[in-house]
Amino acid sequence: MVAVNRVYAARLAGLVVLGPDGESIGRVRDVVISISIVRQQPRVLGLVVELLTRRRIFVPILRVTAIEPGSVTLATGSVSLRRFAQRPGEVLVLGQVLETRVRVDDPDLPQLAGIDVVVVDMGIEQTRTRDWMVTRVAVRPQRRLGRRTNIHVVDWQDVHGLTPSGLAMPDQGVASLLEQFEGQRPVEVAEALRELPSKRRYELFRAFDDERLADVLQELPEDEQAAALRQLNTKRAADVLEAMDPDDAADVLGAMAPADAETFLRRMDPEDSEDVRRLLAHSPDTAGGLMTSEPVVLAPDTTVAEALARMRDADLTPALASMAFVARPPTATPTGHYLGCVHLQRLLREPPAALVSGITDTDLPSLGPVDSLAAVTRYFAAYNLVCGPVVDEESHLLGAVSVDDVLDHLLPDDWREHDEPVLPVTGA
Repeated sequence: MVAVNRVYAARLAGLVVLGPDGESIGRVRDVVISISIVRQQPRVLGLVVELLTRRRIFVPILRVTAIEPGSVTLATGSVSLRRFAQRPGEVLVLGQVLETRVRVDDPDLPQLAGIDVVVVDMGIEQTRTRDWMVTRVAVRPQRRLGRRTNIHVVDWQDVHGLTPSGLAMPDQGVASLLEQFEGQRPVEVAEALRELPSKRRYELFRAFDDERLADVLQELPEDEQAAALRQLNTKRAADVLEAMDPDDAADVLGAMAPADAETFLRRMDPEDSEDVRRLLAHSPDTAGGLMTSEPVVLAPDTTVAEALARMRDADLTPALASMAFVARPPTATPTGHYLGCVHLQRLLREPPAALVSGITDTDLPSLGPVDSLAAVTRYFAAYNLVCGPVVDEESHLLGAVSVDDVLDHLLPDDWREHDEPVLPVTGA
C-alpha cells in the first residue's frame, strides 16, 4: 500500500498499529493535538494507541513512519507502556474536539456566516519537516428537527472557537463518541472514559441509557463510580443503581457517606433496595459482603432443559453461569431450605427431561456469610470452583460468591492504574 501524508483524524480510529517487523501492536483510538490560548495552527503530537492488553499509551507522531489506508506503521518497536495521561495543552480530537460548536468565517461559504456549526472531523497533513499539522476542519450546521445537514471542509484559520475555553463549553454533543463505543465491551468503554477529561466523561454518562451506564460504571473504581452518580440527578442515579448487579450497587454505596447512600436507597425501587441493604449489612471483606443476591436458583422439580435455559441468560457472568443452586421455594434469596448445587457440566450430560433433584450435588460444602476473604479464596482453590453458595445457619441460600468478586477484592485498589516500565512491544 502507498503511504499518505494527508488524512482525516476520525479515519485513523481503529486502524491497526504495526511495529517495524509488521507485528500488530494495537489499534489507534485517538489523535492528540496541541491547542493553545493564542491563535496558532494546531500541531499533531501523537496517537493514543490501545494495546492488545487494552492499556492505552501515547505514541509520539515522530515515531510513525507510515500511515496507510489500513494501518499505521511505527519506526521502532520500543515504546513507553505507561498509561496515557493527558498533559496541559494536549487535546484529543475524537474525545474532545468533535461536535464542538464553532464559527466559520469563509468568504466562499457565506451561508455559514454568523451561525453555529459543529466540528465533525479534522484534516491533518505532514509537512516537509515531517511534522503533522491540522490544516482542514470538516464542519456542519447544527441539525434541527432531525434533518440532515451538509458537511463543509474549510481551512483551519477560518474556524473560530477551537480554544481551550471553547472546548470547555457545556452541552457538547457526544454522538461521535457513542458511535465509537458501539459494540465495545463495558470494560473497554470504561478504559476509554478514564482517559477523557471529566467534562466529557459526564456528558457521556448522561447520554448512556441506564443499562449501559450501569455496565460501564461497574468497571470503574468505586470512588469514580460514586463521583459519577453524584453528578446525576438523584432519580437518574437511583435508576442506574437498580440496573447494576446488587453486589456492585452495594459496593459503590458502601464507599459513600451513609447519608448519601441512604438518599439513593430511598429513591430506588423497594425490591431492589432491599437486596442492596441486605448486602450492606455484611462486612465487605466477608462472603456475605462479596456475594451477589441474584444467582441461578432452581426448585427441585425443575427439568434439565429449564435449568439450561436459565443458565443461557446473556446477563449472567460466565462464573455465575457455571453453577445453579437448588432450594425449596421461595427461590428468591433468601430462599427456602437449601438442598445443594448443580454444575453446568453435569447438566450438559443429562437428558433434557430429567429433574435437577436427581443430580443435585449435596456434598459440596457451602460458605457462611461471615467467612473471611481468605477463607473464600481457600474454598475456591480447594474445590476448583469459580462460584460458590453462601448459606446461613438456618440453611437458607443468601447468595453466591463468584471468582471475579474475589479477584476484585484481592487486587490492590489502584490495579487499573498500575504503570509498567518502558519495554519493547514487539520482537524488535
